[in-house]
Amino acid sequence: MKEAEKLNLTRSLELFQEAEKLIPGGVLGARKPTDFIMGEYPIFLEEGKGCRLIDVDGNEYIDFLCGYGPIILGYQETEVDEAVVQQIRNKGFCLDLTQPFQNELAKRIIELVPSAELCIFLKTGSDATTASIRMARAYTNRFKVMRCGYHGWHDWCVEMKGGIPVKLYEDVHEFRYNDLDELEDLMKKHGDQTAAIIMTPFGHPLHQKMEEPKPGFLEGVRRLADHYGAILIFDEVRTCFRLSLGGAQAYYGVTPDLTVLGKGMANGYAISVVAGRKDIMMTAASKLFISSTFFPNSLPYIAALKTIEILQRDKVLDDIWEKGDRFLKKVQAVIDRYDVGAELSGVAPMFFITFKQDEKRTRRERRNNFYTQLIRKGFFFAPHHHAYICYRHTEEDLDKTVQAIDESLAFVQERYTR
Repeated sequence: MKEAEKLNLTRSLELFQEAEKLIPGGVLGARKPTDFIMGEYPIFLEEGKGCRLIDVDGNEYIDFLCGYGPIILGYQETEVDEAVVQQIRNKGFCLDLTQPFQNELAKRIIELVPSAELCIFLKTGSDATTASIRMARAYTNRFKVMRCGYHGWHDWCVEMKGGIPVKLYEDVHEFRYNDLDELEDLMKKHGDQTAAIIMTPFGHPLHQKMEEPKPGFLEGVRRLADHYGAILIFDEVRTCFRLSLGGAQAYYGVTPDLTVLGKGMANGYAISVVAGRKDIMMTAASKLFISSTFFPNSLPYIAALKTIEILQRDKVLDDIWEKGDRFLKKVQAVIDRYDVGAELSGVAPMFFITFKQDEKRTRRERRNNFYTQLIRKGFFFAPHHHAYICYRHTEEDLDKTVQAIDESLAFVQERYTR
């Protein structure tokens, strides 16, 4: 199989060299070049439209990262953006006091999300997970937290501990997804001091295969939380408005006490939510201070209302599930043809292609070769992060992607079986 031609990334690299003189590391967080494949992926993008991206060198890609999850409809979604523009032109958006859109959006979320009785609106997933932990601690007068999954960059949960005193996370204990015994052991030891169990109800661990809950796992976590009087928090930043409008809790039928929402609900506009039981949520009215100049900014509320309207009106999630199911069956059939250790995990709206380790420890090389071929062919996947399907992906886009995956796996097999 012929190797795909390397992309021209001249302008991206020039901008990165400039950025290194202006920004620590040039680019921070999950978008830094080392989180992709250095020299193969663009570093700066120019525009997005529908399910496509164009970088600053003019290379075009069918995108499966979807802004790390917020793009559920597509880039430059006219109805959503026009609603926001009209708000800017006609009424303004950063005012002294809250605008009525707060109430409208809270009503919609309460209608859709099983656990939601009251809502608090913030900006980012990290804002919301941290607020939920603070509420749980205030409500229970306990401080220990059991956690499973990625919950943002704040002191209590970030993986890189630089600059954080140990005392700020020493009461946080991790357990593995689908390992109920491990959580039970932790709760036997710390249960009477545990304020919250926070977890992603659908397993999407960093850099690893995705997992659906084993039979009884979520129900078991719910029972443990109830038994020890801990608050069960589902981090549904990625799953709500993607697995279903009511989130993984509606899809799997297990209701938490608090839910954290974000990403797909506003198609790219910055908003997050903590929603949940009234008695717990009311701690924010009496025991906590949660505030930001920009939390009441009405633009993301407008975007979220319009996005939810479109999701319901056009049955967007039904469409994503149907075409995603067909797509994943085709991808699995391709993977089955090649003995390169590739594995497909996840569900139709969000999936991941990873690689098993072998005796020669070539997993990283096989993975990087596979994703290098895909990006060179014009398909934007992240080697370390799962992929998404959005509404604007067409059957033609997905079939082209299957073909590119086939060719990329063939290249890997030829290279590693010589």
